[in-house]
Amino acid sequence: MTLKLGFIGTGGIANHHIRNLVQMEGVELAAFYDLDIQRAQKAADEHSGAKAYSKLDDMLDGSQLDGVYVCVPPMAHGEAEESLVERGIPFLVEKPLGIDRELPRSIGDKVKNSKLITSVGYHWRYNESAALAKKLLADSKPGMALGYWMGGMPMVPWWRVQSGSGGQFVEQTTHIVDLLRYVCGEVSEVYAAYALQVMGEKVEGTDVPDVGTVTLKLVNGMVATISNTCLLPIGHHVGLDIYTGNGVLELRSDALNELTAEGTNVHPNVANPYYIEDEAFLHALRTGDTSRILSDYKDSLKTHEITIAANESALSGQAVKL
Repeated sequence: MTLKLGFIGTGGIANHHIRNLVQMEGVELAAFYDLDIQRAQKAADEHSGAKAYSKLDDMLDGSQLDGVYVCVPPMAHGEAEESLVERGIPFLVEKPLGIDRELPRSIGDKVKNSKLITSVGYHWRYNESAALAKKLLADSKPGMALGYWMGGMPMVPWWRVQSGSGGQFVEQTTHIVDLLRYVCGEVSEVYAAYALQVMGEKVEGTDVPDVGTVTLKLVNGMVATISNTCLLPIGHHVGLDIYTGNGVLELRSDALNELTAEGTNVHPNVANPYYIEDEAFLHALRTGDTSRILSDYKDSLKTHEITIAANESALSGQAVKL
């Protein structure tokens, strides 16, 4: 069975998926939509028989697609997902789900009512280290976790504006929030402190906070702190450290480091998590079996609401209960 796939948005994250999909059998990249028709046409020209579209409805109504990838900036969510649900077309959407609480909730209700196959791009879940951490935690009691996303500011214009990206915690550090949920459990309360210290003077028009720390209480009694910054001129530290009665689990994009009294065991990640994520989505399209999809729209809403709660807490100075 050959799957006909389309793309809404043809920027950098779309190319991550495209590079995987062209390696898979039984996949036809048939349609590309972008607000910049020249960019959509460039993507279409690289795939035999593909068409570029300047109108979303034309693509969705005229291509007979089996599935669609939604790869748009945070502030651009809404029309794509609602159009796909209306037509009953399954989709994989890149995080974050939006920049507020209301729109993703509304889409989530429509997805639930339609029982549509969905996947959300929390690719850290597909690392071998995430599954191993869950297994190791079954034999120990975690007490706390520390998460980090410490680096520089992506220089796309929408990212440095709060109304475009939702800020670093919503757009970027959401991966660490989601990893915490996936490995350790659900969050019940959030308290955040943000500031704009450096980048407002360095890059004109910047209004997103460039430093922030968020404290979280988990349902199971754990406490966690996740901090981020985008003011550095270098990449520094990205990951999640979990502290247990048996030692420390350090989750990184390339490995899980298991620190115990006996020493350190390094468990490298081998597979490309984006590839595994794409395989899971295509398997679901072909078979209806969604068990390989590790984050669907319903689940990802919980991660999104934590990040929005952090933004609200930073503004109000008060903790937000979930």
